[in-house]
Amino acid sequence: MPSALPDGEPVPDDGTLPASALTGAADRPLGFYLHVPYCATRCGYCDFNTYTATELRGTGGVLASRDNYADTLTDEIRLARKVLGDDPREVRTVFVGGGTPTLLGASDLVRMLRAIRDEFGLAPDAEVTTEANPESVDPAYLAALRAGGFNRISFGMQSARQHVLKVLDRTHTPGRPERCVAEARAAGFEHVNLDLIYGTPGESDDDWRASLDAALGAGPDHVSAYALIVEEGTQLARRIRRGEVPMTDDDVHADRYLIADEVMAAAGYDWYEVSNWATSPAARCLHNELYWRGADWWGAGPGAHSHVGGVRWWNVKHPGAYAAALAAGRSPGAGRELLSEEDRRVERILLELRLRDGVPLSLLRPAGLEASRRALSEGLLDRAPYDDGRAVLTLRGRLLADAVVRDLVD
Repeated sequence: MPSALPDGEPVPDDGTLPASALTGAADRPLGFYLHVPYCATRCGYCDFNTYTATELRGTGGVLASRDNYADTLTDEIRLARKVLGDDPREVRTVFVGGGTPTLLGASDLVRMLRAIRDEFGLAPDAEVTTEANPESVDPAYLAALRAGGFNRISFGMQSARQHVLKVLDRTHTPGRPERCVAEARAAGFEHVNLDLIYGTPGESDDDWRASLDAALGAGPDHVSAYALIVEEGTQLARRIRRGEVPMTDDDVHADRYLIADEVMAAAGYDWYEVSNWATSPAARCLHNELYWRGADWWGAGPGAHSHVGGVRWWNVKHPGAYAAALAAGRSPGAGRELLSEEDRRVERILLELRLRDGVPLSLLRPAGLEASRRALSEGLLDRAPYDDGRAVLTLRGRLLADAVVRDLVD
């Protein structure tokens, strides 16, 4: 089941932010994340805030229904307009995630986007993305999304091997994600991403290479590749505990990452974040870069997280409770925290070190600087940018990114 929300101070009923949150807002990009919490089935590795029809039955009544979800989410977009007041910013990025957003009708997704356009306006070059399950779209659906203003789409491929998909409880058939790329291109999508997962129990190096070859052969301009993380409380964790499948292996993860970087680089894809490769700077996911660089975003939907000007908050998780709060004219926020300058410094290092241009050495404290010199001598940081005042991971450093970050934030 979905993981727990963090603790925090209460969110005011009207969602009001401290005045400090909007200081200097005009100089920061603004994005929207729209969470659609519905899935046809639950994948065995997933602990996201998502719900199947069975899981919702009897727990939320009509309020939890996906039939009126677009209207409910639009209510939060209107609340965002009230909370942000006369903030003049147009929205730079919109990302619809889940869950499976494409379980909703294309007209629902377009209506949610229209609400953002009506309330805030979209920047002329706004990036508008939705995630999609390969089995939940067809050419007509994709054409309707494109006509409605979506210009980027991300398909969950995970693997090209049936036995790997079976371990992950993925329901699409091998080959379908690749066909989706062609259908999205035909519908006019300029940017298409495929998501891959490596390190699944039972996956071989040959399986992983086959998945990479299939994904790149489809011609997306962006590929994300993530190591499988076994989260407590998931079906996969229970299967591993019962000995039905082996535990994932960190050394295998490292080998698979090296294979991915080699294959993608040879095909003309450059890494710009540890788990993301693109064919050009224009093909990078601007919305994710907004997260990684600490800009402002409003997360609408059950369990969605937001950040504006150093204030971070999160919504109640259950779709029924979320809809009930908005129906009563209240913010669906469950808690929030005001980030200190030290919090924000640490988060910059945690997130920006994963990017291709790294972080300024000026962000590091004396202990962190000493750690950076050790990392440099161990080949974890790149010498040329270091001499120019930036900490940038080498390929070996990317394999050990979490450990490097822990040392640098001291």
